[in-house]
Parts: sequence; structure tokens; C-alpha cells
Amino acid sequence: EPIKELKLYKIASELLQTERAYVTRLYLLDQVFCTKLTEEAGKGTFPVEVVKGIFSNVGSIHTFHSQFLLPGLETRMSQWDSTPRIGDILAQLAPFLRMYAEYVKNFDNAMDLLKQWMERSAQFNAIIQDIQSQEACGNLTLQHHMLEPVQRVPRYEMLLKDYLKKLPEDDPDRSQAEKSLNIISMAATHSNTAIRKMENLKKLMEIYEMLGGEEDIVNPSNELIKEGQILKLAARNTSSMEIYLILFNNMLLYCVPKFSLVGQRFTVRTRVGVEGMKVLETSNDDYPHTFQVSGKERTLELQASSEQDKEDWIKVSVLLSCSNNLVMHKDNCGGSQGGNLMCSCVFQKEELGKRAPRWIRDNEVTMCMKCKEPFNPLTRRRHHCRACGYVVCYKCSDYKASLRYDGNKLNKVCKDCYFILTGRMDAEEPVSGKKRGILEVPAQVSGNSVLCGFLQHSTDRTKPCQRVWCVIPQHDALVLYLYGAPQDVKAQCTIPLLGYQVEDVQRSLDHPPTSFRLRQSKSVHYFTADTEEVKLRWLGVICKAVIGEMPECQTPDDGDLANGCHEGVPDGS
Repeated sequence: EPIKELKLYKIASELLQTERAYVTRLYLLDQVFCTKLTEEAGKGTFPVEVVKGIFSNVGSIHTFHSQFLLPGLETRMSQWDSTPRIGDILAQLAPFLRMYAEYVKNFDNAMDLLKQWMERSAQFNAIIQDIQSQEACGNLTLQHHMLEPVQRVPRYEMLLKDYLKKLPEDDPDRSQAEKSLNIISMAATHSNTAIRKMENLKKLMEIYEMLGGEEDIVNPSNELIKEGQILKLAARNTSSMEIYLILFNNMLLYCVPKFSLVGQRFTVRTRVGVEGMKVLETSNDDYPHTFQVSGKERTLELQASSEQDKEDWIKVSVLLSCSNNLVMHKDNCGGSQGGNLMCSCVFQKEELGKRAPRWIRDNEVTMCMKCKEPFNPLTRRRHHCRACGYVVCYKCSDYKASLRYDGNKLNKVCKDCYFILTGRMDAEEPVSGKKRGILEVPAQVSGNSVLCGFLQHSTDRTKPCQRVWCVIPQHDALVLYLYGAPQDVKAQCTIPLLGYQVEDVQRSLDHPPTSFRLRQSKSVHYFTADTEEVKLRWLGVICKAVIGEMPECQTPDDGDLANGCHEGVPDGS
């Protein structure tokens, strides 16, 4: 019992001590800041209504605490030995805390007015700066002191809850304490909302300074969702760079480091609107923890530091999808050389030019994706269509069209996109009566394949192997297609598997244990897989195909997507 009584006394003492400090702060707001600004406003320097709009009913709050609540607590604590309770005092005065509703409701407007007039009026700003430099201010800003009334009511709620935990069930003060807690809790709800807004505003100010005064950051409608460092994979090649990503409820900022000893630390490279944004979860052996963010303005391929960090970014994107038209996709097209996004770059006609495409990387193709001519570093170099992201040669990219996602500026586009965007003809209509060749099956067919992945291939044991992208498509499951890269639109060759003999190559200096070969008469093809597991999967499919059986689509584990089967992917994913 003595211990419980001591704890109750300590709680009551803390309430009294914090109340005294709080009344001192209220005096500073009411009798110092407000009074001096009102006096200056009386001279016509700035409108008196501005001062009233900033401080609201802080005078009434100061009067209530300094003349009623604080004296009541001081009297009770001086009589604690005979009357050890505070519930009755709080129950009597708690209804007056409803006056905080007006102050809290006006808080956002007060912050806006204060910021506006500190920039507009030199005299207004000078008075505030002069008071803030005084010892009574404790080196704190007016904004910080104005937040204290918002924080005070939740403080009462916390102390009163602690008081009730220590109070015996049969104590005569319990009913009064519970009554006052109910009243205070209702008032605290409004204050907690204002506190969260203030904390968000403070964070926005920090980001505003970090970005060197980027406009439209400090806005009450902006809500910070997540921020952090992350790697961005280059659009053209496999290099990466460290960037800083800031996600708000209405936009995503892609920022790059700016080396500076003081002040600005990052520069905004691109703003991506959240509305209509698409998030694609990807799997890639060479680049773990990757995902793609596709907005109307830009498509970013990102690599998180860990799987947990990746999940956190995707999770907050899912939360945003409840209030914005954000679309989530999970990619099933794994590939060890960038083949994981082969289906995501296929644009529907209605989206062409309205959304920034994901560029096919240079190392994902060996030939022009339109005319199918092989690239070389001198006479046929790689160019990117700014509308669909395909890699094409200079002849097939010698067109320009305005793209909506780039502010209707003229951009280099491929022939097909030019026809679609300008409406001159349908790019899907054949220009001539030429039939498609047997090899003209895009490697993107791996999105609907029985099995696909990289293998080392050779037809001569004495010559070095070539790394090729191998596909057994679902529509032609008895034929093995060999491509130079995962995004090629024409196969290097095909192997009709029916009638071939499948042989497991003995381990030798020329061929590792993961090798196998296909033999038919004088035709011999040597293959080498990356692992024994991948080799067995290929053998399982090919052994059925060579005897005319339709092989079943292999279902790989999450970590084996590089050489596994791929289910059909919806158009435009």
C-alpha cells in the first residue's frame, strides 16, 4: 500500500511540474509573441486579423490553465496527506479542455499564415526573430512553442491512464478519474491528428532542404510514405548507380546525389506521378531483389539492398493502390541476362506514347528488332525507340513523333510506332505479301514456353561453345529454337527434336559434367547447362519431345526462373 501511494504521489507531482512549465510556455505565446505582434499590427504594419488567425484562442487557454487548473493542482498537492487524489479536480475542469478543439482545428491555417507573413513582412519576421533569440525561448522557434498546446492534451491522457493503473479498484477517486479520462480522450483524438500532420510537415521541411528548395514539397496535401537509397539499373546496359527514392502519396521522386559539404544533398532527376503507376515484381539471377516502377513520365528498374527492403517498397505501393490507380504485377518471366522483363515492354496501342517504356538493354538483342538485321559496331549500331523501348537499327529508327509522356516533344521512334502514333497506317498490317520465315519467331515467345533459358551450344567439338538463349515454345513443343539473346526477334537456327538421340556426354576436358548432346545421322549438337539441375530439367523435356510426346511445362522454384517454364503473361503487364 505505501508503494502504491508513493507511485500515485509521483504521478500527481509530475502532472503539477509539467503544468507549471506548460503555463510558462502559454505565457510566452499569449503575453509575449501575441501581444508584441498585436501592438505592431496596431501601427498598420500588417493586419491585426493575421495575428488573430495565428494565435486563435491561445489567450483563453492561457487564462484557464494559469487561473484555474494550475492553482487547483497546487492546492491539492499541498493537501495531499489529507486528500490524496486528483481525479475529482480533473473531472471538474476537464470539460473546459474542449476549447482545444478550436485551437487544433486552426493549427494548419496558423502554420500557413505564419510562414506566409514571415516571408512577406520584414517587421513581422524581425519581431519573431528577436523574441526567439531571448533566453526565455530556449533557442526554440515559435512553431515549436505553438505545437505545445496540441501536445498537452495527449499528455494529460497518458498521465491519467498511468494514474488509473496504480489506483486500487475500490478507491473513491476511481469513478471521477475514469470520468475525466473519457472527456480528455475525446479531446486528445483531435490533438493526435494535428501532431501527425505537424510531424509530417516537419519531415517535408527536411526533404525540402535536402533537395535544395525543390518546389511543391512543403504542401499539407503531400504525405511522405517512404524514402531511402536504392540502386537503379541502367536502361541501356547492365550498370547500376545509387539513387535516393522518395515516395509521396501523389508522386515518386527519383533523386541523384549531389556532392556538397553543406546544404543540398540530392537533385531531383525525375518526378513520376503515382496515378496510373505500375509496379512489376521481377526475378533475376544476376540482379537479385529487383522490381520495376513504370509511370507515365518514366520507367525505373530498381534493385533493393535486400529481399526485405524490396518487399517493403512493394508493400507501400500496394497501400497506395487503394487510393490511386496503381497496378501491381508479378513477373514470371525470369532470365539471367535481363530476359525477366521481356513481356513488360510490350505496349498496348492505347498506351503508346502516353507512358515511358522500359528500354530493352543492348545486351539482350543481337539484331534489329524490326528488320532483323544483325548489329555491328560500325555500320549497324543500336538505337532505342522512345515509344516502345525496342532496340532497332538506324534505318528503322529514322522517324520522329511527338510523345505525350515527354510533353509532346518530338522523339526518335521506330517505323511501326511512327505509323501508329501518326495514324498514317496500321503498323500491324503487312507492308508486302512476304511471308514470315521459319526462323522469324521472336524470342519473347518464351513468355509462353515449355522451357527456356541460356545454354552453351556447339556443333563441333573442336570449336568453342556459344552462349545462346534456348526456347521450346508451347505452340511448337517438338522444336528447339536457338537465339543470340532473349529479346531477339529471329532465331539463329531451329532443331526439330523428333527422331534425335539424346546422349549424356562423358566428363572430359572439353565438356564438363553438365553437358549433353543431340545426335541424328551426321547432325550433332553439343549443349552445356550452368548446373546439373538445369541439365536434368532440359533432358526431361527433350527426351519426351524426341519420341513425339508433348512435354509438360516445367514449374521451377522461385530461384530457378532463369531456366524454368513461363506461364502466360497478360497483355500489357
